[in-house]
Amino acid sequence: MLTIDPKRSLLLIVDFQSRLMPAIHDSETAVRNANRLIEAAKLISIPRLFTEQNAKGLGPTVAEIPVEQDALVHKQFFDACREEGFLDRVPSDAHVVVAGCESHVCVQQTVLGLVQSSRKTFISRDALGSRHPEDKEVAIRRMERHGAEIVTTEMVVFEWLQTADHPHFRQAVNLIK
Repeated sequence: MLTIDPKRSLLLIVDFQSRLMPAIHDSETAVRNANRLIEAAKLISIPRLFTEQNAKGLGPTVAEIPVEQDALVHKQFFDACREEGFLDRVPSDAHVVVAGCESHVCVQQTVLGLVQSSRKTFISRDALGSRHPEDKEVAIRRMERHGAEIVTTEMVVFEWLQTADHPHFRQAVNLIK
């Protein structure tokens, strides 16, 4: 299947942390789109998983992003897949939709880890951030070269919905308008 399967989907929100976000280029757009994905995932019953990198140093997830504490993984490795028990929380047949910061560090290393672990991985390009735009662009190209699919928030939402007859179609469309 070439589209994202909502029955196998997992939304992974990587390191939108308070001390990091002021330095992120166009952080408002990344946060806004991550929130759209989170809200759409809730509507469609897609499980969500959040990470925080070295929270003592980088602070907690920004207040604008509603973290589900029971789905939060604290990590020290840039690649979340290296944290004990992380991959146990990502089904082996999952379609993992990823949003996060920084694109060229934790997001990229985690995505490469997911791909290496045979998880189908989709990167929501408009819900990613890096301090420098060129780092984000190079990371996106590298992740794609290694097997990640590059998508946008709107693409994800419509693939999760699958049909205009979906019971939450209107609500989901309102999220992305």
